Amino acid sequence: MTAFLSRLLGRLPIGYLQLTHHPGRLMAALAGVAFANVLVFVQLGLAGSMAESVSIPYRLFQPDLLILSPAESEALSDAATLPRQRLFQALVHPDVTGGTPIYMSRATWISGHDASSSIQFFGLAPDAGAFFHDGLAAPLVSLSLSDTALVDMLTRFVDMRSFAEAHPEAPVPFEIQNRQIGAVGTVSIGGGFGGDGVFLVSDQTFFRLFPQRSSATPSHILLALAPGADPGRVAAELTQLYPSDTVRIRTVTTAMEQEVRYQMTERPTGLIFAFGVAIGVIVGIVIAYQVLSADVADHIREYATFKAMGFRQGFFVGIILEEAIILAAIGFWPGLVFSQLFYQSLAYLTNIPIFMTPERAVAVFFGTILACALSGVLAMRKLAAAQPADLF
Repeated sequence: MTAFLSRLLGRLPIGYLQLTHHPGRLMAALAGVAFANVLVFVQLGLAGSMAESVSIPYRLFQPDLLILSPAESEALSDAATLPRQRLFQALVHPDVTGGTPIYMSRATWISGHDASSSIQFFGLAPDAGAFFHDGLAAPLVSLSLSDTALVDMLTRFVDMRSFAEAHPEAPVPFEIQNRQIGAVGTVSIGGGFGGDGVFLVSDQTFFRLFPQRSSATPSHILLALAPGADPGRVAAELTQLYPSDTVRIRTVTTAMEQEVRYQMTERPTGLIFAFGVAIGVIVGIVIAYQVLSADVADHIREYATFKAMGFRQGFFVGIILEEAIILAAIGFWPGLVFSQLFYQSLAYLTNIPIFMTPERAVAVFFGTILACALSGVLAMRKLAAAQPADLF
């Protein structure tokens, strides 16, 4: 390693030799950097999981436009209802070729093992498969049967294995909202921070489960446009058809991005994750600073000698930055491994969509290098201001 670094740096790797001269201190420093990386990875992973769980319901849809209520909340599941007549008003536009309402509500499902799960119900028209993901078109037809559902195999806290063979000809019964429902198929959607699973039912079954809801007040409206129609232009023109501030019209992608931004920047959970990332970065900087400043203090006489010999400040900065980059480059990998194990364990235990992404790993790697480099610069302040005679 010494020979490789000598060729790379064009000089003796003094920083590397100083670090390896105290193996115990080096291992402690690497452990500290790895710990800081784990803190950052955990917070970024949870934040990414929240963004992913927010996006999952939107990916069920494939309409051109989504009509939402003008309520302040950007969350799909928390938005207020809107009049169904908004659908008929939209169908007047020549570029709107069809539309369908969707109904959303939550219910608590207590299984036979006394485990409870918060279920997000989507009430849909069974013949509206064209507005949903291609894989849902055929299963949705089976919801024409009364009191049937497509159940989420990724529902948390409930053993869903008994539903694996659910079929329209052999529905698997279960009870929720004081009604017996037959599972006629399965989907794999998964829960998130706002619920434990997603069940799809017909609109008529939805009204039986939630009698307080009316067909006249859907949660959202999905619109299909004519081929070649510009969604942005149509959305602007549709907005003019309605009374001011009565609807919001978005593409599904735009609505999804706005909710993710809302959850990450305005809701407490997203702000907590951001604060956790900041704490992890600060911990890493402090740990690296302690190690590097201790190294500067231990070798202050050697640095004084170099300074008296005429070496400039850039030479010493190079040594400390060398140490900082080595600490970051080596300490990153155990942090990455432990974080990956944490992600896998959490995903297995909770079914939340948490996973490592290449972009996140690369960002944390370079962030670690920058944090350690900043620590090195801070550790050099005493040496930069001192004269050689003051250092002996």
